[in-house]
Amino acid sequence: MRRILVTGSAEGLGRATAEALLAAGHDVVVHARNPERAKVLDELADRGANVVVGDFAERDAVRRVADELNASPPLDAVVHNAGVWSGPAVMPVNIVAPYLLTALLRGPRRLVYLSSGSHLGGHPSALDGADWRGDSAGSYADSKLFVTALAAAVARLRPGAPSNAVDPGWVPTRMGGPSAPDDLELGHRTQEWLASSDDPEALTTGGYWYHGRRSQPHGAVHDEAFQDRLVQALAEETGTAL
Repeated sequence: MRRILVTGSAEGLGRATAEALLAAGHDVVVHARNPERAKVLDELADRGANVVVGDFAERDAVRRVADELNASPPLDAVVHNAGVWSGPAVMPVNIVAPYLLTALLRGPRRLVYLSSGSHLGGHPSALDGADWRGDSAGSYADSKLFVTALAAAVARLRPGAPSNAVDPGWVPTRMGGPSAPDDLELGHRTQEWLASSDDPEALTTGGYWYHGRRSQPHGAVHDEAFQDRLVQALAEETGTAL
């Protein structure tokens, strides 16, 4: 049994991931952005899940969640699932919150970051003008390029903790829409496997995965100079070193 945090688990892929991990007997921590959203997690709490609440668009809320988790039994894995498609919260939720949690949480042994095929349309040059505070709408593609590069940077900087990014596919969630063509079941299996399996391949690090297979990410993802610039920019912006 492993203790696993799944962020953004009130619905969609996060909910499916949390439900499957619970069914497999793991100690799961689920997350919702506010108390109203957390009500839909009552069913999972009744099955043994622990619940944390915090709006990841707000840095103080991310810090409160990290403090709460650090005061609890240590996590074995984190699935950084929470994300938004559009609006001013894109950068705060999709990249700043995963960075802060990674920097603040004590010792998760595995890290899984939700990417997207859209990251292939991201622009490394956008890093220089990134709106980390969400004063205007940022690019979803850029945010997913950044978080995919963050996963690779963590793999390099923390060699003892497998860190991977997962493209779940375009699946029929609220974000993906009802006509999305990909398989919702396949959309959450890879991150569950990476977070919990003892399969030697699941213990590898630095991968970009799609439906159980490694894929080739954007060329900037494994550019160590780009990774370093990203991590430095986030450290300076948040006042928190990785």
